[in-house]
Amino acid sequence: MNKDIASIRRDYQLASLDEASTAEHPMDQFTQWWDGATDSNIDEVNAFVLSTVKANGAPASRVVLLKGYTPEGFIFFTNYESAKGQEVATHPIVAMNFFWKELERQVRITGTIKKVSAEESAEYFHSRPIGSQIGAWSSPQSRIIPDRIFLEDLVAENTEKYKEGSIPLPPDWGGYIIHPTEVEFWQGRSSRLHDRIQYTLHENGHWVKARLAP
Repeated sequence: MNKDIASIRRDYQLASLDEASTAEHPMDQFTQWWDGATDSNIDEVNAFVLSTVKANGAPASRVVLLKGYTPEGFIFFTNYESAKGQEVATHPIVAMNFFWKELERQVRITGTIKKVSAEESAEYFHSRPIGSQIGAWSSPQSRIIPDRIFLEDLVAENTEKYKEGSIPLPPDWGGYIIHPTEVEFWQGRSSRLHDRIQYTLHENGHWVKARLAP
């Protein structure tokens, strides 16, 4: 074992978390923590790890950006033909993980995923910078390409094509919403005795809270 890596450690002491202080609904609790995170000016506060399942059953993870949330779930946007788009098409259950190290907090979420409406996707698409809109048309996301020049040529072609007027929503690009079925709020504590409060959605539609051992 690499001793330099093994010796890296941090004792978490910023805060605590107990059942009585948490909201009854996980999205209300998420809002409390989200507001605290945004008020702390955390860089890329909306970044989270999205985990999906490949066709062969292997897990796949990548960092994506949250672009909104509602009482029903969490919203992000991507290319529907990307690797993650194809994975959720065949296995529409995913996991999310926010890690706000400055607050010594994690939020772990499991849920079902589906596309948002074309209207919602178009509204967000047209709010993006022009370069990002051109990029969405130009990138065959997750596919093998010969070199960087191939991508830059597509960008130049689409920049010329859409130099006048509004850029339309690509047919293979849009949003997803993740409806949570399990949410865990993790607060770092001293000596690795962390606080973990888990919400589980039952068939009757009610959320049940429980404390997990660290």
